[in-house]
Formats: sequence, structure tokens, C-alpha cells
Amino acid sequence: MNLFSTLTSNLDLEAAFLDTPSATWSFGEVLDLSARMAGSLRSAGVEPGDRVVVVLPKSAHAVAVYLACLRIGAIYVPLNPAYTATEISFFISDADPRVVVAENELPDAPTLTMGPTGAGSLLGVAGTFAGTVARTDSDVAAILYTSGTTGRSKGAMLTHGCLTDNARTLFDIWRWQPDDVLLHALPIFHVHGLFVALHCALLGGSRVIFLEQFEVAAVRDRLSTATVMMGVPTYYTRLLSDPEFGTDDCTTMRLFISGSAPLSEATFDAFKARTNHTILERYGMTEAGMICSNPYDGDRLAGTVGFPLPGYVVRLTDEADQLVALGAVGILQIQGPSLFSGYWELPDQTNAAYAADGFFRTGDLARADAEGRISLLGRSHDLIVTGGFNVYPKEIETVLNGVIGVSETAVVGVPDDDLGEIAVAFVVGDCAEEDLRKEAETHLARYKQPRRYMFLDAIPRNAMGKVQKSHLPSQ
Repeated sequence: MNLFSTLTSNLDLEAAFLDTPSATWSFGEVLDLSARMAGSLRSAGVEPGDRVVVVLPKSAHAVAVYLACLRIGAIYVPLNPAYTATEISFFISDADPRVVVAENELPDAPTLTMGPTGAGSLLGVAGTFAGTVARTDSDVAAILYTSGTTGRSKGAMLTHGCLTDNARTLFDIWRWQPDDVLLHALPIFHVHGLFVALHCALLGGSRVIFLEQFEVAAVRDRLSTATVMMGVPTYYTRLLSDPEFGTDDCTTMRLFISGSAPLSEATFDAFKARTNHTILERYGMTEAGMICSNPYDGDRLAGTVGFPLPGYVVRLTDEADQLVALGAVGILQIQGPSLFSGYWELPDQTNAAYAADGFFRTGDLARADAEGRISLLGRSHDLIVTGGFNVYPKEIETVLNGVIGVSETAVVGVPDDDLGEIAVAFVVGDCAEEDLRKEAETHLARYKQPRRYMFLDAIPRNAMGKVQKSHLPSQ
């Protein structure tokens, strides 16, 4: 079934959907807008299976474009509007779209703009298409490009079936309520804000407080009318940086969810102490949607991403795809119903991402406890090998984050003539290097202790809050 039908079949068209800073849009208004846009896309020659690259700021119109693409069976390809012209040119060349939708005309492909009139306008008078083109579970609904931290970005093909399964699963395990109101401050060119957040809201017919970006004052102002918030760890650390933020802001809230980057145990504990709410941390990736989640009912443990979702099988292996012992660190491999169908026009890289028996190699280092809870320790390419010993940066970061005055840390390996690599710690906060060294000496074996400390004003992150270690200053 077309994902569009799944998401929109039980909506109250008169009910409020997107509550933006400038206007509130009902479900019916957004769906009507998507029908107009679908008509324009079809008039521009877009057929089922064609790619539509979308470069738009967050808005109700951008949501309608996504729904319009689903309606007509086109493949939606969202890009970060902050990308440079050179970056956008690469993605357009790679995706080979039928059209590009952008605020202004782009030179690299036929463009439909958001202007109110004219032949090149997505909002022109080409007529509406209010139907839904039939799609199968295996048809591609969207291509989302990976962040490219380990090389060139790759387009992950996500099907109608995998997105439908993940949406329904999250809706169930997070106990979505009929009266839920979602506070949405995430970007919508990424799995988190587009699929995880909006799909749950659409399935629930929920009102969405649709903020253009995260700002502490705006979020605090609207939390009192929300019940669910999804965010990256940075959102929670910034809320905690406001000394007046606390329980009074959260009186209507039932669930805070964190993902897209690791949540530190210090932030987890501080948020619980300040608000009496225990953040629910989960884990996912572009190629699979959500994979693990801490439970809605039951213990949510700091430093873990919980248990595999229903239908998922996970295992931890070495580089040769052999299972590691319980409690040992291994590379997380997964099988599940929401896995992508491959990388766009990269069959060799798709094949290389899978073990011989069909498990997908996530590239994430993890440890499982006896109950099956998963704790992440970083990316496999971040592993530091010093003097023949494996060192996991997250273990060091967790220790250093416990020092009073430290806001956040990032640990990387740098070449060393004697040991091969040594650990270097980048630190944001008001503390002395001596305190950091003492904490490391107390809790870490000598070979794990950073040999150098460098202080920064901020750790570089991408739009989804993931630390960009390759952007750290040269060591």
C-alpha cells in the first residue's frame, strides 16, 4: 500500500495539524495543498519512480511537498537547505531527478519554485491530483543521503513497506495517545524529524507545534501545551543551561525522546533531577529507521539505547562477522523489516554492507548485557588502537563528562610514532586540565588516558547533533 494512504486514511480533516509561528494548518488544508502540488508535479512530467529533489526550509509547504510526492508515487529526496551550491550540485547529479523543488530556480536541473504563479511554480494552476497512485511495499518512497562521515554521501533507498512498518511500530511502542501534541523543533530533511516524528503524528491525527528551529525560549514557551517532544541531545543540554527551566515547564508532558546522537549520562541524570522526567533514548540510522528503543514502561537506563524493536534481530560480531562473547564489544549487525533496499546506484557498496547471511553491518560499536540491552560505544572507524590495545572513545568521554564544569567532550585518535595512535580529548567547559587528568587516572587504565587535552568553545556538530570529529581542529 502507498505510504500516503497509511498516514492519511483516518484523519479528521478539520482538526489542527501544523501549528507554525505564523499560522495553524488543519489536516485538510495540508492535504489540499499537497493535491495542488501533486498536480503541478505530474504536469512537469513526474512519473511514479521518478526522483524529486527538494531543497526547502522547514514549513507547512515543505510537508505538503513530501505528501505530494507520496501521492503520485514519486521518490522524495530531501536535502539540507544549508548546503552550498557545490554540495547541492553533487546530489542533483547523483539522484538525477525529474525536477527539483526549491525556493528559487537552480541551474542544475528543471526547477519548480514556491512562487505563487507561473509555469515554474509548484503552486501554479496546473490542476489538482487528489488521488493516490498504487505502490507496493518494495517500491522506493524516499532516498535520504547519509551524512558522509566515512566517505562520499550515499543515497539510502527507503521503501513504502519499510517506512510503514517502522511508523506503526514506533506508534505502538511509544504508546501514542489520541490527545497527544508533538513539539517539533527538528529539521525535516532527516529520518528523525521527517519520518519518526511526523509519521507518528499523522498516524495519531495529532497536532504538531511546528517550530522552524530549536530555540530555548520558544521551546519553553510551547512545552506547556505539548505532551511529546523528540529531540537530539543538544536540545536537552541547552534546556538545562537555562537555570529557570524545570518541572513547571513540563506539567503536560508525558514523554521526552532523544536520538540521532548519543545522550550523555550526565545530561540524562541532570534532566531527570530537574524535571522528574526520564528521557527515553532510542537508536536508529538512515538505512533502517529506528532499530532499538528504551522501554516506555520499565527501566530506561542511562548510557543504553534499550532493546531491539519488534521484528528486529541484532548481533555483535568481530571484523570477520564472527559473534563476540556476551559483554564484549563488537560491531552491531541487524536484520529487520525497516531496512533500506540499498544505496542508490551503488550495488557494490550495498553488497559490501551486508554479511554473507544477510545481516546489515551498521558500523557502530556496541555491547549487550544479559537482558539484551544495547549500549553504543561509537563508530568502528573511531576506534583507537594504541600500543596494540583497543580504546573506545565513548568510554573516555563518559569519564571526562563527569568532571565538574565540563559541558561536553570528544575524543579522537591521532598518529603516534611509538604507540601507533594516542587519544586526544577535546573539551568544552570551565575546568582545569589537572582535574581532567586526575579523573582519567582514577577511572581509566593508563593506555586509555588521553595524552593531550585541547579546549574549545564548541564541539562541531551537523544539523542533527552528531559530532563531526573530522571537523575538529588539527591536532
